[in-house]
Order: sequence, then structure tokens, then C-alpha cells
Amino acid sequence: MSERVAALQGLLLTLKQRGYDFITLTPATHARIISREGRQIARDLRDVFGWSLPFAPELVDATLLTFLRAANMLEQQGDTLRSLVRVSSLDSDLYVHSAYPTTGADAVFFGPDSYRFANFLSETLPSLGVRAHVVDIGAGTGVGALMARRTLPEPRLTLSDINPLALDMARANFGAAGVEADFIESDGLKSVDGDIDLIIANPPYIADPAHRAYRDGGGMHGGELSLRWAQEAAQRLGPGGAFALYTGSAIVKGEDRLRAALHEALADFDVLYGELDPDVFGEELERPDYADVERIAVVGLVAVKR
Repeated sequence: MSERVAALQGLLLTLKQRGYDFITLTPATHARIISREGRQIARDLRDVFGWSLPFAPELVDATLLTFLRAANMLEQQGDTLRSLVRVSSLDSDLYVHSAYPTTGADAVFFGPDSYRFANFLSETLPSLGVRAHVVDIGAGTGVGALMARRTLPEPRLTLSDINPLALDMARANFGAAGVEADFIESDGLKSVDGDIDLIIANPPYIADPAHRAYRDGGGMHGGELSLRWAQEAAQRLGPGGAFALYTGSAIVKGEDRLRAALHEALADFDVLYGELDPDVFGEELERPDYADVERIAVVGLVAVKR
């Protein structure tokens, strides 16, 4: 375990012991909240580790400051300090991820999509029965894999991500939860070996001009990466193997083009597909490259190979 992972795990365990709880919202809502009068300086641990506000050094005790310094996640801002990580709650678990705003190329995101992804998995995975090896591609904080562990009867877990910082945060999140897993730096399934009988994924699904790894879904208005991972899953899974995908689709003139592309890629699968939320990230529609898009829908897909 690296010093950074150990420090982040220690931070999570300490906050959990102290009863810390915080639900992370969309960046747009976050900005509205911290713009309110009197919300510019942290007053408690939720302001420090949830709202990412700068804080006076005496507000946070030596134990937590030691963990932040050891993880290299503490920033000096004049006479104040600022945590470079946030901590969010989901059920009984805490997840460490990048501080607001998530502008860095290697930022690790957790927010409303994380909660919806977890709910999607908790509702759909039980119907798939026992699974020996679950792979979470583009795992990020590991919320999908940890939900799979909470939902299925003790599968082997592999978390794959192209971002080393995401893998370190996932290691810390799993360590704090007391769950074992394998962590692999990989673009999709390229470096994942062995048989797989369930692949889960929550890929980025916005076309991001800054090409941030957690956000940029590539072409097709952000749907390209979802399609590529579906194609990889189709190649790697054997009969009875399953693919559970949570993503977003840009709807153009009432047409869900990603749906048609996914059905084509998964022609050898029995596929269930549907909208989970008809309208998210409406602010993206103001951009010129979304001029022909009328809405962005969150969609869920469960496919089992015949």
C-alpha cells in the first residue's frame, strides 16, 4: 500500500468514526450553495471535506491534517488551507474523490451519477445470479464494484481505470470498507486477463473540450466511449456473460442513436434498455457542439450473451 493510499484510507476511517456524512451534488448546485453569503470559509468538517471550502488551520485537528499532508492533498491559500479531496457518503460507505471544482485532467468525480449508478446496479444485478468475476471498467472511485460486492454473493472483483489517481482513491475506498479487490491501470479491458462473467461500467458520456478523463465520452455527443466498451464486452464475454451499462445518450430530433448502435454491437445478446432519467446536464445544450441535441438522457442497459 502506497503512502498516499494509506493516508487516504486513514482519513476515511477517521471521518467515519466521527460520524461524518455528506451527499455530493452536481457542480452547478455546488456553485450556487457556496456563493451564498457567509459560505466562503469553512465552519466545520462538512465544509472542509464536502463543500471544499478553505479553512483556518485550527479548524481541523492534527490527525486529519497529517493524513492530508501524507497524501499530498493539502493546499496553502494565503492564511488558510484547503483539502484537495472531498469525501462523500453512500449508504454505510465513505468515498474519497477530487475536491470541487473538478477541473484537473486527472480529476476523480463522484456525484449524482454515482448515486444513480449504484441504484441501477442494486436493482439489476440480483437478477443475474451468481457471478464469479466482476470487472468494473472505468471504475473511478470504485462505487460500482463496491455495490456489486454488496449485492452479489462475494464475487472476485477487478477494477480497471486509465487514471492512476482514481485507482489510488478506489484502493483507499475499498480498504476503508474492508473489501478486497484487484486494481489494474488499463484502458477499458485491454490489460484485464482471465475469464469474466460480468462487466459493469459507468463511462463518461459528455463531449468535453478539455478532454478530462472522468468526463469526456468522445464523439457521438459523448456516446463513443460507451459504444467502444460495449464492443469490448461483446468480444470478451462468453455465453451467459453479462454487461451492465449506465451511461448518457444525446437525443437528436427525438432519436436515441446510441441505443441503435448498442443493439448492433450486442447483436448476440438479450438486451434490456431504458431511460433512467430523461433530462440531465441541460447546461451542456448551450454549447455549439450540442446545437442539434434536444436533451441528454441517462440510460441503463443489461445484456446477457446467448
